[in-house]
Parts: sequence; C-alpha cells; structure tokens
Amino acid sequence: MGNLSAGIRELFYKLGFFARTLKGVGSFIRNRNVSSRILVMQILFTFVQAMGISTLLALGIGAAVNAIGLPNLEKISQQQLIYSLLIIIITRELGPLLTAFIVIARSATAIATEIAGMVINHEVEAYISIGVDPIEHLAVPRFLGVTISLFLLNLYFSVFGLAGSFAVAQLFHTIPADYYFSSLLQNLSIQDIFISVVKSIAFGMIISIGAITEGLSVERASTEVPVAGLRAVSNAFAGCIVVDIILAAMYYIVLV
Repeated sequence: MGNLSAGIRELFYKLGFFARTLKGVGSFIRNRNVSSRILVMQILFTFVQAMGISTLLALGIGAAVNAIGLPNLEKISQQQLIYSLLIIIITRELGPLLTAFIVIARSATAIATEIAGMVINHEVEAYISIGVDPIEHLAVPRFLGVTISLFLLNLYFSVFGLAGSFAVAQLFHTIPADYYFSSLLQNLSIQDIFISVVKSIAFGMIISIGAITEGLSVERASTEVPVAGLRAVSNAFAGCIVVDIILAAMYYIVLV
C-alpha cells in the first residue's frame, strides 16, 4: 500500500512538473536566451548522433518484414497485404516505440546524470541565487530537444524502414520502385500518420520529464547520480510501454 501511495505521489509530482515546464516553453521561445544553445545541443545529441543506429535498425526491421512476410503471403496469394503489414509494423507500431527505446538508452541516462551532477555540485542553487529560473534554463530546452528529436527520429526511421523493405523485396521479385512506393502510399492513411506522430511526441515528453525529475530528485551523495540515471531509464521504458498500449487501444476503438 505504501509503494502504491508513493507511486501516485510521484505521478502527480511529474504531472505538475510537466505543467510547469509547458508554462516555461512560451517564455523560453520569447526570450531566446542562452538556453537556446542547450536546445540545439540536445537535438544534435538525441537526433543527429542517433541517426546511424536508427538507420541500421530501420533497415533491419524493414528487411525482416519483407523477408518473413512476403514468402508466406505468396503461399496464400495475398502479396498485396505486405504493404499494409509494412505500414502497420514500421510506421504505426514499431517505429515510434523503437525510436523511443533508442532515445531512452542514449538521452534519458545522460540527462538524468547531468542534472543530478548539477544538483550535487549546487549549480541549481546558484541559478536560483542569481534569479535564473532553473526550469526555464535547464528543463525546457531538454524537454523540447528530446520531444522534437524523437518526432524527427521516428519520421527518419519510417522512411528508412520502408526503403529497406524495398531493397529486400527485389530479392524475391523485381518490383518497379514507382509501383512499390505508390502501393505503400495507397495503404498509408491519415490515421496511421496521426497515431505515429502522437506516439512519438508523447514518448518524447515522457522520457524528458522523467529524466529531468529523476535528476532533480537527488540530494547530496554522489552515489545517487548513477541511481538517478537507472531510475530514469526504467521509468521511461515502463511509461512508454504503458502509453503505447493505451494509444494503440484508443486507435482501434476510436479511429478504426
């Protein structure tokens, strides 16, 4: 019972911190202060530097779907279903979730340990003492950077996943590129794009807010820094999976 009540309190704390961070976004955009550099660096680290591993994973997933799905669909003369299958797996389901996992592995730990180190070294107190809002200076650029990066990385993953599936499809049958990609576009609906975008933005918010709050939760001991990083990763994984299940259920109930 105690763990449940503690979990509820932590959830409400993170929701309150999320609301306070959203409030700081407007001021951050208007002021365009030195924190803009943190936003740029966060996008560079979370999106640009993650493009390599995302490319390999996307190509691998796209290739696997075609390599496994196409021969089995041919047995029942339903080859056209491969295009719907690719959209469902890469764009709607696996794309947002796998890119979230990449960001969790790279950025959640980095953000949590960086901010935890700042708390231990009293840098956050120094910001407050000179009148700088730590949420606007520390939380908002990281929140925006991770959310924007995950949205872009999800889009990038979908493009390369579908391109990779085309390359593997040539091993089974020579398919003209215009026919292949036009068939994909015919099976791609507004609902698929919408749910993919919603998932990527939701996951970005969950990962960033969780990492920032875990980093700020440390007190004095330096041994708390790696613990904050581990908590940020585990909570981000759990949060993204739960939200993914909820959004998937809502998609099939409301949009389908």
